[in-house]
Amino acid sequence: MTPTFYHILHVFSVLVLTGYTFYAFAAAPETRKKVMIITGVASLLALVGGFGLQAKLAVGWPGWLVVKIVCWLGLSALAGIGYKRRGAAGTLAMIAIAVAFVAVVLVYTKPF
Repeated sequence: MTPTFYHILHVFSVLVLTGYTFYAFAAAPETRKKVMIITGVASLLALVGGFGLQAKLAVGWPGWLVVKIVCWLGLSALAGIGYKRRGAAGTLAMIAIAVAFVAVVLVYTKPF
């Protein structure tokens, strides 16, 4: 498959993952199962798209890629945490914004 395919898969799945993570912060508890399935699938597709893109572009393991993996892990965990800690939704939303911001900045700057 082409790098463009992996890029589109990665970006789309990260958008879905981010959107449903924010949805989890405000959703009713009975939506938990559906949201967790969607965020899990989106997280897996983001991983496949990201590593497929890494393999096609042959970038190796630069530091910015490791930080992006940590951002992916953090964003993937936030939906589940949002359902468990309903009172901390505002704080978790700020963490999600910060994690997404760091990941986007690393895409364009690749500082290390």
